[in-house]
Amino acid sequence: MTTQEQAVLHDPIPWSEDRLELGEGARWVDGRLVLVDLLAGRLLETGGDEPGPLRELYRLDRPLGAVAPVAGRPGRWLAAAGTGLALLDDGHVHPLTDLESTNPVPARMNDAVADPHGRFWAGSMTYDATPGGGTLFRHDHPTQPAVTGLTITNGPAFDPTGTLMYLADTPLGHVDRFTVDPATGELSEQTPFLRLTAADGFPDGMTVDAAGNLWVALWGGHAVRRYRPDGSLDGEIRLAAAQPTSVCLGGPDLRRLFVTTANYGLAQPGPVDGALLAVDVDIAGLPAAAASWTGRD
Repeated sequence: MTTQEQAVLHDPIPWSEDRLELGEGARWVDGRLVLVDLLAGRLLETGGDEPGPLRELYRLDRPLGAVAPVAGRPGRWLAAAGTGLALLDDGHVHPLTDLESTNPVPARMNDAVADPHGRFWAGSMTYDATPGGGTLFRHDHPTQPAVTGLTITNGPAFDPTGTLMYLADTPLGHVDRFTVDPATGELSEQTPFLRLTAADGFPDGMTVDAAGNLWVALWGGHAVRRYRPDGSLDGEIRLAAAQPTSVCLGGPDLRRLFVTTANYGLAQPGPVDGALLAVDVDIAGLPAAAASWTGRD
């Protein structure tokens, strides 16, 4: 695809004066943006109409990878936190199930999301990024491994029907696509979707828009890219921030792209490293799906 054929995507602006160590997990929920400062264990929110400060909803004593709203229970969140899953409810943190404390290498939960059918998917990684030390879990009573042998699990991201799933293994530069059985959540037909080089940056958080395009934050790549369902590049947004970590489409018409970034590990962070960024785009997204949590582990 030539540059002339790619969509023109404009420069983003800081949406808050806050700077986060490891901003992650951006989701559009009930008319506002929620996100995490992962290693600090903070769940934050802000509005989508105008830039403004981030408001803290929860502060955990463990890393908080990402959350999904709980269906039919406003203000409650299913969370990938510490070494497992937890329910955040009325200011309290209720551990649900431990998934990684028996990992032979110290590990934690990372990215997580609910799919359009209400299942909660949560990935893990070891602190030292041991190859093959991470897993994607499906919270299905009981929670069970869905994809093993990963290094740093990011995503997953689902198409609007919930029958296609994209999953990144960040240090490898890989994004694979899976077919999802809508009735059972079982995965099949794993196929390579993207194979990126270090010069591109490393695929981190992702989202799928209403047209089925995949948006990918490229850690170390100073960029967010949009790929068509056939894997061809459809557009790129260059960023002043070196480490974009997650992407979310929200705002009043779901056409505002929010990008979380990190200043983690940077010897000399720039002015927008760790900032929440925003830019209006030409394709709408979808609100975050809710998790169908029944009160069981």
